[in-house]
Amino acid sequence: MSLEKYKGIIPAFYACYDEDGNVSSERTKALVEFLIEKGVNGLYVGGSSGECIYLNPEERKQTLEAVMEVAKGKITIIAHVACNNTKDSCELAAHAESLGVDAIAAIPPIYFRLPEKAIAKYWNDISAAAPDTDFVIYNIPQLAGVSLTLPLLDEMLKNPKVVGIKNSSMPIQDIQMFKRQSRINNKEIVVFNGPDEQFIGGRLIGADGGIGGTYAVMPELFVKMNKLLNEGDFETAQKLQDAVDDVIYAMCSTKGNMYATAKAVLKKRANLDLGGVRAPLLNLEEGDEIIVDKVVDLIEKALEI
Repeated sequence: MSLEKYKGIIPAFYACYDEDGNVSSERTKALVEFLIEKGVNGLYVGGSSGECIYLNPEERKQTLEAVMEVAKGKITIIAHVACNNTKDSCELAAHAESLGVDAIAAIPPIYFRLPEKAIAKYWNDISAAAPDTDFVIYNIPQLAGVSLTLPLLDEMLKNPKVVGIKNSSMPIQDIQMFKRQSRINNKEIVVFNGPDEQFIGGRLIGADGGIGGTYAVMPELFVKMNKLLNEGDFETAQKLQDAVDDVIYAMCSTKGNMYATAKAVLKKRANLDLGGVRAPLLNLEEGDEIIVDKVVDLIEKALEI
């Protein structure tokens, strides 16, 4: 089985709303078209950046349907389908498979502290609901409250549909450990770097590509960084990572949620109106517009590197 389609730059897709705060299929399609034009390798739909835990299953289906209407057959699509219960997660998994996505993904169940055998069963049940579709484990312990341990990974690698890990833990050593553990299990998997601020570090220690929440704001910069790494131009790649980090730090300095900032930046950069964010996430407040302008300026300067 070839894993090439999972390598490269895969932006985490944003939830797109209309003026009333409802999911907008038209705005979703516009964002897909923009990202395809910028040369990304795929999209990760319905994850943290897609505000998944604040959308109901029908809204998540609507978003994925709109994405696939534009992107199917053009780029790789990974659909995050986890809900905080197995039944809804399996429903979304089956729906995603019916649309022809390349892979489904899931965080572990949150809130209750479950034993690892329960987490493995949850993931395997979701995978079984889409039996002809690849499965990606989503490791984000700082938000989910659960870490992917090596024994849990060993158990999940028994599932032939498991092809990769979206690793959003901060230590890049985790990427190295997961790749090593897959070799011990005689199985090749892809590992995606999650934290955008350490894209280069993650790639150099073994990540096959990246899935990130700020990629969609500045897709050209991540596409270029990945290209520079593939060409061995580490010096220029480092300069670009420094510039990207300045953008990210500025995005995180608004009073509103970072994804509200991201959507405001895209409105200025690309004339894409994606709405705000779903409560209880906070929209931008007075004074944040200055920071949005600064972010746009930082991106434009980084494009010159």
